[in-house]
Amino acid sequence: MFKNLLAKKIEIKAPFSGTILEISEVSDPVFSGKVVGDGCAIIPTSNKLVAPADGKIIQISSSKHAIGMELEHGIELLMHVGIDTVELQGKGFTSFVKVGDHVKKGQELLEVDLEYLKSKGKILETPIIVTNMDKIKKIVSYTGEVKAGKTTIMKITLL
Repeated sequence: MFKNLLAKKIEIKAPFSGTILEISEVSDPVFSGKVVGDGCAIIPTSNKLVAPADGKIIQISSSKHAIGMELEHGIELLMHVGIDTVELQGKGFTSFVKVGDHVKKGQELLEVDLEYLKSKGKILETPIIVTNMDKIKKIVSYTGEVKAGKTTIMKITLL
């Protein structure tokens, strides 16, 4: 009975400024079908991707379009900038972190040339996904306009 009162909750802030999109609305079926995990997405209006919480960088794709973080309690979060952006082979992305770095909420991780991505026909939808759902009881995601590093986009309740 008291376990529910003590349930751990983690807040995830927006890694980009922009508009929240429900994960089921993402155009890539791997994300919308929750194959990778659950969460939400942002259509970015800012070119700076910031850390959505304190944590450790555990993965950066060689094409710099995706960053994985480990947050408190072992929660793993994937931020995948755009759809099919791996095809750009890193063009349009500048990384400011490396694997193993400990980062603070709001710290700049990537700079993204959104105009370049659009000029290459890429969809800017950026999924923010919890990949290890075995630790999660519930995810509540929000909608609307968000500010990078400021607005809560998800609340995660741990098992």
